[in-house]
Amino acid sequence: MTGQLPDGASAGWTDFGRWIARYPYGLPFRVRVRGRERVPVTGAVVVVANHSSMADGPLLFGFLPRRVVFLIKQEMFAGPLGWFLRKIGQLSVRRGVPDRAPLLAALKVLRAGGVVGVFPEGTRGAGDVADAQHGAAWLARSSNAVVLPVACRGTLRPAGTTRRFLPVVDMLVGEPFELPPGKGKQALDVATEQVRDRLATLVAELDDFRDRSLSGEAK
Repeated sequence: MTGQLPDGASAGWTDFGRWIARYPYGLPFRVRVRGRERVPVTGAVVVVANHSSMADGPLLFGFLPRRVVFLIKQEMFAGPLGWFLRKIGQLSVRRGVPDRAPLLAALKVLRAGGVVGVFPEGTRGAGDVADAQHGAAWLARSSNAVVLPVACRGTLRPAGTTRRFLPVVDMLVGEPFELPPGKGKQALDVATEQVRDRLATLVAELDDFRDRSLSGEAK
């Protein structure tokens, strides 16, 4: 099991971090998870999730049923927080700079049967799926991992609203799927587009569910 976390990470610290994310950190939210049973119990998995706010990552880390190694922007790895993030198995990524080191570390985790999480680029704020990272498709194809789309909504406070009391946060786990075979950039582009489409469809499904569910609560 130790190979399913990056070098320097601790399984004990990771599980403690997941407990913090699920309980103390998750306390201000009403988190509803659907499709948890779709998460493969074993084997390599690349989780691809939309990203609306800073709260998405910790909540996914705590509420998904397996330990997930997320690729996180380097700016978060400063001081004591950086030490803690490394201990709980998270990987630092420099945005806009070619850097294969975190991808290779993530690939090692996947080849050991672990789970790696990737957020699409350019989605902070609206939480829409504009351009899924090629890294997600590359990781899945290089490790023969399945891709697991996960949609998350409710962490972003609407503009112009005051602080919310126990906002409802919904997570919807989609069906895991395999990427089509093929080599070269064109095949990677096709795989990346498939990842983007599956996640965008799942986010739209969750938005529809929330519209109906939250409208019913308001009645």
